[in-house]
This record gives sequence, structure tokens and C-alpha cells, in this order.
Amino acid sequence: MEKVTLIATATMGLEALVAREVKDLGYEDVQVENGKVTFSADISAIPRANLWLRTADRVKLKIGEFKAFTFDELFEKTKALPWPDFIPVHAEFPVIGKSVKSKLFSVSDCQAIVKKAVVESMKKRYKRGWFDENGPFYRIEVALHKDVATLTIDTSGTGLHKRGYRYLHNQAPLKETLAAAMIMLTTWRPDRPFADPFCGSGTLPIEAAMIGQNIAPGFNREFVSEQWHWIGQERWDKARQEVEDVANYDQPLDILGTDIDHRSVELAQNNAMEAGFGELIQFKQMQVKDFRHRGEYGVLVGNPPYGERLGEREEVEHMYRDMGKVFQDHLDTWSIYVLTSHEGFEELYGKKATKKRKLYNGNLKTDYYQFFGPRPPRIES
Repeated sequence: MEKVTLIATATMGLEALVAREVKDLGYEDVQVENGKVTFSADISAIPRANLWLRTADRVKLKIGEFKAFTFDELFEKTKALPWPDFIPVHAEFPVIGKSVKSKLFSVSDCQAIVKKAVVESMKKRYKRGWFDENGPFYRIEVALHKDVATLTIDTSGTGLHKRGYRYLHNQAPLKETLAAAMIMLTTWRPDRPFADPFCGSGTLPIEAAMIGQNIAPGFNREFVSEQWHWIGQERWDKARQEVEDVANYDQPLDILGTDIDHRSVELAQNNAMEAGFGELIQFKQMQVKDFRHRGEYGVLVGNPPYGERLGEREEVEHMYRDMGKVFQDHLDTWSIYVLTSHEGFEELYGKKATKKRKLYNGNLKTDYYQFFGPRPPRIES
């Protein structure tokens, strides 16, 4: 087993970014579909993809894919797959499932049939009638879409947005994967100032610091596939050593996070400390109408309140007007990026966005408004 097929799952709208990240890791056989990026690679891609992918939700190992119109078909074709090549005799292997636009719509029945088929496949190889399931964890998923069944095993464990630095967060935290995507969709470079005037628990500034110093998002956490014998400790050690070797801890950064709520500022400071950026990121309590920055040609990325809740809309709209005035008066060389679900944002802000991109914040459809500032002058060498 030299080659494996992996699926990096993605929030809708982020597939192209995930594909770019996969290619940046050196993998070329990349296919992009709704919600997922599939690629073939050697086994070392499992540790590397889990450690490095900033915008993917999970990395799954694809075991097989086939059409299934009946339960018999699902059973026989699942049983024929090489499960014992991946799952050891003592493994714990629960099955989860989902079904969209398929004849086999009962998820619980599909899960039970797949479990039975995997057990039959393993009985044949391991010559035993019972499995204790008290060893390493292999979560199998059967995903049916338009009568095509895709069978995978999750290699990540906890979702990749869980970086390990955010033990505490405010009420509506921005997912780390979306925060990283928002930054990667900007023109920001580590030698330019970065600011977030709605920092909440500090996710955007912390993700920017990780990107700025080329630190892998998974450096501070564990993955379920670290326990899989056929990957081996050596591959994980090598992948973690690569993370250490390419990190640029000496890269100076100018990153500022502000928030109107002092509790959020404290929270953000604690999370930044946990991520190892306590001295690197500056946090201040400040309302957006007072926002100022001495730097030039910076990038501001904000996820302000959307005004979705009853009674908040008027206040939020007033704040959007303040933002437009302050940013245009005081940050005229900056590029501004704002995520909101409010459809009247441009009108309230007082300026039409250079570019607009649809993104999903959880289940909420939002627009990412991009206002490009002037290019910084070229430094003569």
C-alpha cells in the first residue's frame, strides 16, 4: 500500500482554497467537487495534510466508491473492499452515515449494513468470529449521494478547526478554518500591518500570526491517525520535524486586534498566549468609531455583528456607517475586508466593494466585501 486516496472536506465556497493548499503541499492529482477535494498521494500525506491544511474541515481516507441502489448491493460491494488492509484486528470501528437524493435513504439501515459488511470482510482475513473493538479508533463513514456510496475512514479525529489554542471563546466564535480562509483571500503579506477591529476571542489575529510565521495550524494538537500502525511513528515524526524546520519564528509582525468588550480582549490575549503569540499580537479595547492605526498599506479583516437578532439591526447599521467614515478617513492606504450577512452593507458603508465573494459562516450565507487599497510603493533594492 504505497498510494492512498484522500478527501479533504471543505465548507461550501472554500473548495478552491483547500485545493490550492493541497497543491502547495506538492500533491498534483487533485479533483475539486462540492464540499470536498480528492487527491492521491503516498501515506506520508496523511500526517502532512492534517498538520498543514488551514481551510479544510477534515482529512478522510477513501476506501471505495460505487453505485448502490439496494441494500444487498451496498452490503456486497462494501464487503469486497480491502478493510483489513487498514483496520487492525483490535480496532474500534463505529460507522456513521448520510444520504442525499438516494434510493437508500435510511441512514441507520445503511450504517448497520456497512458495519456488518466490514465485520464479514475482517472475519475472512483475521479468521475469527468476534472483534473486541478495544484498540485504535477508525471511524467509518458511508456517504450516499445520488445513489453513489463513498466509504471513508476519518484520519483527523476532532475537526481541523480545533487548533488547540482556543480553550475559551465568546458566544459566536468565528471558526478557525473560515478565519484562515478570510486572511488567505486578502493581499496581506507578513511585512504589512494587519488589524481586526472586532477581534472577539482573537481568532483572526492568531490565524494571521500563524500564516505570517509559516506555522502549521495543527502543530499544537493530536490526530486520531497517530495511533494507526500502518502509518507509523516515523512518518508522523518526519512530518512534525518538517513543521518545525520551515516555521519562521523570527518573522516580525505588526498585528492588532481590538474589540469594544474588555472581556473579549482578555479572552483574545489568553488564547494568543496559548498559541505562543502573547508578545507578538497587540490587543486593545476600542470601539470601531475610534479605530486608528499609524501603519500604512495594511490589511484590515473584520467579522462585525450582522444585526441578525431582533433589536440589534439599527445599532449594527449605525456601526456600519461609522466604519465607512472612519476607515475611509483614516485608513486610505489600507485594503479592507468585511464579512457580513447584511445585504445593505455597501450602502451603509458608503462605498461599493471592489469584489464580493459568497462564504458560509456556519449555516449562514454571508458576503465577503473586499475594498482594495493602493499597492504599496516598491522598495528599491
